[in-house]
Amino acid sequence: MRHTFQSTQWVPYSLERVFAFFANSANLPRLMPAWQKARIESSALVTPPNSGGRSESTFAGKGSVMTISFLPFPLSPIRLRWVASIVAFEWNSYFCDEQQKGPFAYWRHCHRVSEERRNGVDGTLVMDDLIYELPLGILAEPAHFLFLRRQVEAIFAFRQRRLVELLGSS
Repeated sequence: MRHTFQSTQWVPYSLERVFAFFANSANLPRLMPAWQKARIESSALVTPPNSGGRSESTFAGKGSVMTISFLPFPLSPIRLRWVASIVAFEWNSYFCDEQQKGPFAYWRHCHRVSEERRNGVDGTLVMDDLIYELPLGILAEPAHFLFLRRQVEAIFAFRQRRLVELLGSS
């Protein structure tokens, strides 16, 4: 069974700055909890069109493929590998990544941004739309109910806190 998760976050930074942060593949491990010890194992990046003349080689546009590895839970003795590709991309608007190989039966995560003014402050609304499915057969639904749903919520809550920290320090 496929599950969905959505989150929104407003940040007091320009849309261009926020989108460039997310499009920079080097920032992915920085958005994951430290206990996951995430690292990029390999990447084949396709520079996105309309990137505002930026020449950074870490921007991941449509067709980019990345392999990351991470610990699935604290103190895990194993690392999981995840191969994901960017399947849709529009600079300063959205991009979607899909798992090609990894721990899920299905994974599609779309990151969307839009300008939004709040309390007289210009900023950016960050929206995450996630569709995922576990590969565990008849154990998938109990595992989702007992464990994974809360882990997904916690990881996205962490990402939101970490995004503010990272944007504020850059």
